[in-house]
Amino acid sequence: MISVLKSMALLKRTAAAALLGLILLFPVGCQQKQQPAPPPAPKVTVSQPGRQDIVDYLEYSGNTQAINTVQLRARVEGYLDAVYFKDGDMVKKDQLLFLIQQDTYFAMLRQADGNVLNQKSLLEHAKKEFERYSKLQEQKAAADTDVENWRNQRDTAQAGLISAEAQHDLAKLNLTYTWVVAPFTGRIDRRLVDPGNLVGSGSSTVLAELTQIDPLYVYFNIAETDIPPYMWEARTASLKSSKSAAKPEQTPVFPVFIGLGNEEGYPHDGYIDFSSSTVNTSTGTLLVRGVFPNPDGKMLPGQFAKVRMPIGKKNHAILVPQAAVSYDQLGTYVLIVNENNTVERRNVKTGPQKDHSYVIEEGLTGDEWVVTNGVLKAIPGRQVSPERAQGQGSAEKPVQGAGK
Repeated sequence: MISVLKSMALLKRTAAAALLGLILLFPVGCQQKQQPAPPPAPKVTVSQPGRQDIVDYLEYSGNTQAINTVQLRARVEGYLDAVYFKDGDMVKKDQLLFLIQQDTYFAMLRQADGNVLNQKSLLEHAKKEFERYSKLQEQKAAADTDVENWRNQRDTAQAGLISAEAQHDLAKLNLTYTWVVAPFTGRIDRRLVDPGNLVGSGSSTVLAELTQIDPLYVYFNIAETDIPPYMWEARTASLKSSKSAAKPEQTPVFPVFIGLGNEEGYPHDGYIDFSSSTVNTSTGTLLVRGVFPNPDGKMLPGQFAKVRMPIGKKNHAILVPQAAVSYDQLGTYVLIVNENNTVERRNVKTGPQKDHSYVIEEGLTGDEWVVTNGVLKAIPGRQVSPERAQGQGSAEKPVQGAGK
Protein backbone atom coordinates (compact mmCIF):
# COMPACT_ATOMS: atom_id res chain seq x y z
CA MET A 1 0.00 0.00 0.00
CA ILE A 2 2.78 2.37 0.87
CA SER A 3 4.62 1.66 -2.43
CA VAL A 4 1.48 2.39 -4.36
CA LEU A 5 1.14 5.73 -2.63
CA LYS A 6 4.78 6.55 -3.38
CA SER A 7 4.29 5.74 -7.06
CA MET A 8 1.25 7.97 -7.29
CA ALA A 9 3.11 10.83 -5.61
CA LEU A 10 6.02 10.49 -8.08
CA LEU A 11 3.62 10.49 -11.00
CA LYS A 12 1.98 13.69 -9.75
CA ARG A 13 5.32 15.42 -9.37
CA THR A 14 6.33 14.41 -12.96
CA ALA A 15 3.03 15.68 -14.39
CA ALA A 16 3.35 18.94 -12.49
CA ALA A 17 6.88 19.45 -13.85
CA ALA A 18 5.71 18.81 -17.44
CA LEU A 19 2.80 21.21 -16.99
CA LEU A 20 5.12 23.88 -15.65
CA GLY A 21 7.41 23.43 -18.67
CA LEU A 22 4.48 23.92 -21.05
CA ILE A 23 3.40 27.04 -19.19
CA LEU A 24 6.88 28.49 -19.43
CA LEU A 25 7.18 27.71 -23.17
CA PHE A 26 3.75 28.99 -24.20
CA PRO A 27 4.46 32.76 -24.06
CA VAL A 28 7.58 32.33 -26.19
CA GLY A 29 5.71 30.42 -28.90
CA CYS A 30 2.96 33.02 -29.00
CA GLN A 31 5.27 35.95 -29.47
CA GLN A 32 5.18 37.53 -33.03
CA LYS A 33 8.09 36.64 -35.33
CA GLN A 34 10.58 39.48 -36.01
CA GLN A 35 10.34 41.13 -39.50
CA PRO A 36 13.55 40.97 -41.71
CA ALA A 37 15.41 44.26 -42.21
CA PRO A 38 14.52 46.06 -45.51
CA PRO A 39 17.14 45.77 -48.32
CA PRO A 40 19.46 48.77 -48.79
CA ALA A 41 18.70 51.26 -51.55
CA PRO A 42 20.35 50.24 -54.83
CA LYS A 43 23.50 52.08 -55.80
CA VAL A 44 23.52 54.09 -59.00
CA THR A 45 26.01 56.43 -60.62
CA VAL A 46 24.88 59.96 -61.37
CA SER A 47 26.40 62.95 -63.09
CA GLN A 48 25.33 66.36 -64.21
CA PRO A 49 24.94 67.05 -67.96
CA GLY A 50 27.90 68.58 -69.70
CA ARG A 51 27.85 71.76 -71.74
CA GLN A 52 29.71 72.24 -74.97
CA ASP A 53 29.61 74.27 -78.17
CA ILE A 54 28.68 71.88 -80.95
CA VAL A 55 27.91 71.95 -84.66
CA ASP A 56 24.43 70.77 -85.61
CA TYR A 57 24.27 68.24 -88.45
CA LEU A 58 21.76 66.65 -90.78
CA GLU A 59 22.40 63.13 -92.05
CA TYR A 60 21.43 61.68 -95.40
CA SER A 61 22.17 58.81 -97.76
CA GLY A 62 23.91 59.37 -101.07
CA ASN A 63 25.95 57.74 -103.82
CA THR A 64 29.37 58.42 -105.24
CA GLN A 65 29.70 59.32 -108.90
CA ALA A 66 32.65 59.97 -111.19
CA ILE A 67 33.36 63.52 -112.26
CA ASN A 68 34.32 62.40 -115.78
CA THR A 69 33.58 59.15 -117.59
CA VAL A 70 34.36 58.49 -121.25
CA GLN A 71 34.07 55.60 -123.66
CA LEU A 72 37.23 55.34 -125.73
CA ARG A 73 36.21 54.63 -129.32
CA ALA A 74 37.99 53.81 -132.56
CA ARG A 75 37.24 56.83 -134.78
CA VAL A 76 38.99 55.41 -137.85
CA GLU A 77 38.85 52.01 -139.49
CA GLY A 78 41.76 49.64 -139.19
CA TYR A 79 43.23 46.69 -137.37
CA LEU A 80 44.09 47.16 -133.71
CA ASP A 81 47.86 46.88 -133.56
CA ALA A 82 48.69 47.24 -129.85
CA VAL A 83 47.35 47.88 -126.34
CA TYR A 84 49.57 49.85 -123.94
CA PHE A 85 47.95 49.31 -120.55
CA LYS A 86 46.84 46.59 -118.17
CA ASP A 87 43.20 46.23 -117.26
CA GLY A 88 42.38 48.41 -114.25
CA ASP A 89 45.50 50.59 -114.49
CA MET A 90 45.67 54.21 -113.39
CA VAL A 91 46.59 56.14 -116.53
CA LYS A 92 47.77 59.72 -117.00
CA LYS A 93 46.32 62.39 -119.25
CA ASP A 94 47.57 62.03 -122.90
CA GLN A 95 49.00 58.56 -122.19
CA LEU A 96 48.92 56.27 -125.26
CA LEU A 97 46.42 53.44 -124.72
CA PHE A 98 45.69 51.88 -128.15
CA LEU A 99 47.38 51.95 -131.54
CA ILE A 100 45.39 51.37 -134.74
CA GLN A 101 47.02 50.34 -138.04
CA GLN A 102 48.67 53.48 -139.45
CA ASP A 103 50.05 52.55 -142.91
CA THR A 104 46.87 53.53 -144.75
CA TYR A 105 46.65 56.90 -143.02
CA PHE A 106 50.32 57.77 -143.57
CA ALA A 107 49.75 57.06 -147.27
CA MET A 108 46.61 59.21 -147.30
CA LEU A 109 48.56 62.06 -145.70
CA ARG A 110 51.31 61.83 -148.34
CA GLN A 111 48.67 61.79 -151.04
CA ALA A 112 47.08 64.89 -149.54
CA ASP A 113 50.52 66.58 -149.46
CA GLY A 114 50.89 65.84 -153.17
CA ASN A 115 47.49 67.30 -153.99
CA VAL A 116 48.34 70.47 -152.11
CA LEU A 117 51.60 70.88 -154.04
CA ASN A 118 49.82 70.21 -157.35
CA GLN A 119 47.13 72.82 -156.63
CA LYS A 120 49.73 75.36 -155.58
CA SER A 121 51.56 74.81 -158.86
CA LEU A 122 48.35 75.21 -160.91
CA LEU A 123 47.45 78.35 -158.99
CA GLU A 124 50.86 79.87 -159.49
CA HIS A 125 50.74 79.16 -163.24
CA ALA A 126 47.22 80.56 -163.59
CA LYS A 127 48.18 83.75 -161.73
CA LYS A 128 51.16 84.38 -164.01
CA GLU A 129 49.17 83.75 -167.19
CA PHE A 130 46.38 85.98 -166.00
CA GLU A 131 48.83 88.78 -165.30
CA ARG A 132 50.53 88.32 -168.72
CA TYR A 133 47.30 88.32 -170.68
CA SER A 134 46.02 91.28 -168.71
CA LYS A 135 49.06 93.32 -169.82
CA LEU A 136 48.65 92.14 -173.44
CA GLN A 137 45.01 93.18 -173.33
CA GLU A 138 46.04 96.67 -172.27
CA GLN A 139 48.32 96.73 -175.36
CA LYS A 140 45.46 95.51 -177.56
CA ALA A 141 47.49 92.33 -178.20
CA ALA A 142 45.18 89.77 -176.51
CA ALA A 143 41.51 88.99 -176.73
CA ASP A 144 39.18 89.57 -173.85
CA THR A 145 38.21 85.90 -173.87
CA ASP A 146 41.80 84.87 -173.13
CA VAL A 147 41.92 87.15 -170.11
CA GLU A 148 38.61 85.80 -168.82
CA ASN A 149 39.80 82.23 -169.36
CA TRP A 150 42.92 82.70 -167.24
CA ARG A 151 40.97 84.57 -164.58
CA ASN A 152 38.65 81.57 -164.37
CA GLN A 153 41.55 79.13 -164.20
CA ARG A 154 43.17 81.22 -161.44
CA ASP A 155 39.99 81.17 -159.35
CA THR A 156 39.49 77.45 -159.97
CA ALA A 157 43.06 76.70 -158.90
CA GLN A 158 42.53 78.84 -155.77
CA ALA A 159 39.44 76.79 -154.85
CA GLY A 160 41.28 73.57 -155.63
CA LEU A 161 44.08 74.56 -153.30
CA ILE A 162 41.64 75.28 -150.46
CA SER A 163 40.01 71.86 -151.00
CA ALA A 164 43.40 70.12 -151.14
CA GLU A 165 44.52 71.79 -147.92
CA ALA A 166 41.27 70.70 -146.23
CA GLN A 167 41.84 67.13 -147.41
CA HIS A 168 45.37 67.36 -146.03
CA ASP A 169 44.04 68.48 -142.65
CA LEU A 170 41.52 65.60 -142.61
CA ALA A 171 44.21 63.09 -143.51
CA LYS A 172 46.41 64.44 -140.73
CA LEU A 173 43.51 64.31 -138.28
CA ASN A 174 42.66 60.74 -139.23
CA LEU A 175 46.27 59.78 -138.66
CA THR A 176 46.13 61.22 -135.12
CA TYR A 177 43.02 59.10 -134.48
CA THR A 178 45.17 55.98 -134.87
CA TRP A 179 46.71 56.92 -131.51
CA VAL A 180 44.00 56.51 -128.84
CA VAL A 181 45.16 58.48 -125.77
CA ALA A 182 43.66 59.20 -122.34
CA PRO A 183 41.73 62.50 -122.34
CA PHE A 184 42.24 62.84 -118.57
CA THR A 185 43.90 61.08 -115.65
CA GLY A 186 41.84 58.23 -114.25
CA ARG A 187 41.32 54.49 -113.88
CA ILE A 188 40.77 52.51 -117.06
CA ASP A 189 38.47 49.52 -117.17
CA ARG A 190 39.22 46.26 -118.99
CA ARG A 191 39.83 46.39 -122.74
CA LEU A 192 36.87 45.35 -124.85
CA VAL A 193 38.81 44.55 -128.04
CA ASP A 194 41.96 42.46 -128.39
CA PRO A 195 44.83 43.31 -130.77
CA GLY A 196 44.39 42.01 -134.32
CA ASN A 197 40.67 42.76 -134.55
CA LEU A 198 39.22 45.15 -137.10
CA VAL A 199 37.82 48.24 -135.40
CA GLY A 200 35.91 51.29 -136.61
CA SER A 201 34.30 49.44 -139.50
CA GLY A 202 30.86 50.87 -140.20
CA SER A 203 30.64 52.54 -136.76
CA SER A 204 32.95 53.63 -133.99
CA THR A 205 34.03 50.70 -131.84
CA VAL A 206 34.15 51.02 -128.03
CA LEU A 207 37.64 50.00 -126.95
CA ALA A 208 37.47 50.65 -123.17
CA GLU A 209 36.00 52.98 -120.57
CA LEU A 210 38.00 55.54 -118.61
CA THR A 211 36.78 57.08 -115.34
CA GLN A 212 38.19 59.97 -113.35
CA ILE A 213 37.99 59.04 -109.66
CA ASP A 214 39.94 61.89 -108.06
CA PRO A 215 38.03 63.82 -106.97
CA LEU A 216 34.61 62.17 -106.76
CA TYR A 217 31.09 63.56 -106.69
CA VAL A 218 28.56 62.53 -104.03
CA TYR A 219 24.91 63.22 -104.82
CA PHE A 220 22.23 63.26 -102.12
CA ASN A 221 18.75 64.71 -101.59
CA ILE A 222 17.67 66.92 -98.70
CA ALA A 223 14.09 67.72 -97.71
CA GLU A 224 12.97 71.21 -98.62
CA THR A 225 12.18 71.85 -94.94
CA ASP A 226 15.80 70.99 -94.03
CA ILE A 227 17.49 73.32 -96.50
CA PRO A 228 19.86 75.34 -94.29
CA PRO A 229 19.58 79.14 -94.32
CA TYR A 230 23.13 79.61 -95.60
CA MET A 231 22.21 77.89 -98.89
CA TRP A 232 19.34 80.34 -99.45
CA GLU A 233 21.64 83.23 -98.57
CA ALA A 234 24.26 81.99 -101.03
CA ARG A 235 21.66 81.75 -103.80
CA THR A 236 20.46 85.28 -103.09
CA ALA A 237 24.01 86.64 -103.11
CA SER A 238 24.72 84.84 -106.38
CA LEU A 239 21.64 86.36 -108.03
CA LYS A 240 22.56 89.85 -106.84
CA SER A 241 26.13 89.56 -108.07
CA SER A 242 25.00 88.27 -111.48
CA LYS A 243 22.70 91.28 -111.91
CA SER A 244 25.26 93.85 -110.80
CA ALA A 245 28.20 95.09 -112.84
CA ALA A 246 30.55 94.71 -109.90
CA LYS A 247 33.06 91.88 -109.74
CA PRO A 248 31.34 88.82 -108.21
CA GLU A 249 32.47 87.77 -104.78
CA GLN A 250 34.26 84.48 -104.22
CA THR A 251 31.86 81.55 -103.88
CA PRO A 252 31.60 80.48 -100.21
CA VAL A 253 32.66 76.96 -99.30
CA PHE A 254 30.09 74.82 -97.46
CA PRO A 255 31.67 71.73 -95.83
CA VAL A 256 30.15 68.26 -95.99
CA PHE A 257 31.38 64.87 -94.68
CA ILE A 258 30.80 61.30 -95.82
CA GLY A 259 31.52 57.75 -94.72
CA LEU A 260 31.23 54.63 -96.87
CA GLY A 261 29.12 51.66 -95.88
CA ASN A 262 32.09 49.76 -94.44
CA GLU A 263 33.53 52.76 -92.56
CA GLU A 264 32.83 54.07 -89.09
CA GLY A 265 31.93 57.71 -88.79
CA TYR A 266 32.51 60.29 -91.50
CA PRO A 267 36.24 60.27 -92.29
CA HIS A 268 36.08 62.01 -95.69
CA ASP A 269 35.92 65.82 -95.89
CA GLY A 270 34.53 67.67 -98.88
CA TYR A 271 32.52 70.69 -99.88
CA ILE A 272 29.21 71.41 -101.61
CA ASP A 273 29.67 72.78 -105.12
CA PHE A 274 26.17 72.44 -106.58
CA SER A 275 22.50 72.30 -105.69
CA SER A 276 19.64 71.88 -108.12
CA SER A 277 17.75 74.94 -109.28
CA THR A 278 14.37 73.33 -108.52
CA VAL A 279 12.80 71.20 -105.79
CA ASN A 280 11.48 67.85 -106.96
CA THR A 281 7.69 68.17 -106.75
CA SER A 282 7.11 64.43 -106.36
CA THR A 283 9.55 63.95 -103.45
CA GLY A 284 9.83 67.44 -101.99
CA THR A 285 13.62 67.21 -102.00
CA LEU A 286 16.52 69.22 -103.38
CA LEU A 287 19.40 67.50 -105.16
CA VAL A 288 22.78 68.50 -103.71
CA ARG A 289 26.29 67.55 -104.82
CA GLY A 290 29.51 67.39 -102.84
CA VAL A 291 33.10 67.11 -104.09
CA PHE A 292 35.55 64.84 -102.24
CA PRO A 293 39.29 64.30 -102.81
CA ASN A 294 40.17 60.68 -103.56
CA PRO A 295 43.94 60.59 -104.15
CA ASP A 296 44.37 56.97 -103.05
CA GLY A 297 41.48 55.75 -105.21
CA LYS A 298 39.84 53.82 -102.36
CA MET A 299 36.43 55.30 -103.10
CA LEU A 300 34.78 54.08 -106.30
CA PRO A 301 31.88 55.49 -108.31
CA GLY A 302 28.50 53.97 -107.46
CA GLN A 303 29.18 53.30 -103.78
CA PHE A 304 26.66 54.01 -101.03
CA ALA A 305 27.69 56.91 -98.79
CA LYS A 306 26.50 58.25 -95.44
CA VAL A 307 26.39 62.02 -95.67
CA ARG A 308 26.63 64.48 -92.78
CA MET A 309 26.00 68.15 -93.55
CA PRO A 310 26.51 70.84 -90.89
CA ILE A 311 23.60 73.30 -90.68
CA GLY A 312 24.52 75.51 -87.74
CA LYS A 313 26.24 75.88 -84.38
CA LYS A 314 24.80 75.54 -80.88
CA ASN A 315 26.51 77.31 -77.99
CA HIS A 316 26.55 75.71 -74.53
CA ALA A 317 24.48 72.73 -75.64
CA ILE A 318 23.43 70.23 -72.93
CA LEU A 319 24.88 66.75 -73.43
CA VAL A 320 24.21 63.50 -71.57
CA PRO A 321 25.82 60.08 -72.14
CA GLN A 322 24.05 57.69 -74.48
CA ALA A 323 23.71 55.17 -71.63
CA ALA A 324 21.51 57.61 -69.72
CA VAL A 325 18.92 57.95 -72.52
CA SER A 326 16.09 55.41 -72.64
CA TYR A 327 13.04 54.91 -74.86
CA ASP A 328 9.53 53.53 -74.37
CA GLN A 329 6.02 54.04 -75.71
CA LEU A 330 5.83 57.45 -74.08
CA GLY A 331 8.98 58.65 -75.84
CA THR A 332 12.55 59.45 -74.92
CA TYR A 333 13.45 60.01 -71.28
CA VAL A 334 16.22 60.11 -68.69
CA LEU A 335 16.14 59.26 -64.99
CA ILE A 336 17.24 61.88 -62.50
CA VAL A 337 17.78 61.76 -58.73
CA ASN A 338 16.24 64.64 -56.76
CA GLU A 339 17.37 66.20 -53.45
CA ASN A 340 15.66 63.37 -51.52
CA ASN A 341 17.57 60.72 -53.47
CA THR A 342 14.33 59.71 -55.16
CA VAL A 343 14.28 58.71 -58.80
CA GLU A 344 12.26 60.82 -61.22
CA ARG A 345 11.47 60.32 -64.89
CA ARG A 346 12.15 63.28 -67.14
CA ASN A 347 10.93 63.25 -70.75
CA VAL A 348 13.46 64.85 -73.11
CA LYS A 349 13.93 65.73 -76.75
CA THR A 350 17.25 64.62 -78.13
CA GLY A 351 19.23 66.37 -80.83
CA PRO A 352 22.31 65.33 -82.79
CA GLN A 353 24.81 62.82 -81.49
CA LYS A 354 28.22 64.03 -80.34
CA ASP A 355 30.77 61.26 -79.84
CA HIS A 356 29.09 59.03 -77.23
CA SER A 357 26.59 61.62 -75.98
CA TYR A 358 23.27 63.07 -77.08
CA VAL A 359 22.40 66.74 -77.25
CA ILE A 360 19.32 67.43 -75.13
CA GLU A 361 17.21 70.10 -76.80
CA GLU A 362 14.27 70.04 -74.36
CA GLY A 363 13.57 68.62 -70.89
CA LEU A 364 16.71 69.44 -68.91
CA THR A 365 18.20 72.66 -67.54
CA GLY A 366 21.67 71.22 -67.01
CA ASP A 367 21.61 71.27 -63.18
CA GLU A 368 20.00 67.85 -62.71
CA TRP A 369 21.77 64.71 -61.55
CA VAL A 370 21.18 62.13 -64.26
CA VAL A 371 21.50 58.38 -63.72
CA THR A 372 24.26 57.22 -66.02
CA ASN A 373 25.01 53.76 -64.60
CA GLY A 374 22.51 51.40 -63.01
CA VAL A 375 19.52 52.64 -64.97
CA LEU A 376 17.76 49.25 -64.64
CA LYS A 377 17.96 49.50 -60.83
CA ALA A 378 16.57 53.04 -60.76
CA ILE A 379 12.77 52.89 -60.55
CA PRO A 380 10.83 56.19 -60.64
CA GLY A 381 9.38 57.00 -57.22
CA ARG A 382 11.86 54.90 -55.26
CA GLN A 383 14.98 55.93 -53.43
CA VAL A 384 18.48 55.03 -54.49
CA SER A 385 21.97 55.41 -53.12
CA PRO A 386 23.60 57.72 -55.67
CA GLU A 387 27.30 57.99 -56.25
CA ARG A 388 28.72 60.79 -58.33
CA ALA A 389 30.72 59.87 -61.38
CA GLN A 390 34.44 60.48 -61.32
CA GLY A 391 35.21 64.17 -61.52
CA GLN A 392 31.74 65.18 -60.28
CA GLY A 393 32.71 65.99 -56.68
CA SER A 394 32.65 64.18 -53.32
CA ALA A 395 30.96 60.79 -52.92
CA GLU A 396 29.46 61.60 -49.50
CA LYS A 397 25.77 62.39 -49.74
CA PRO A 398 26.35 63.07 -53.41
CA VAL A 399 22.97 64.44 -54.40
CA GLN A 400 21.70 65.94 -51.17
CA GLY A 401 20.73 69.52 -51.89
CA ALA A 402 21.13 69.24 -55.68
CA GLY A 403 18.65 71.11 -57.86
CA LYS A 404 16.09 69.38 -60.00
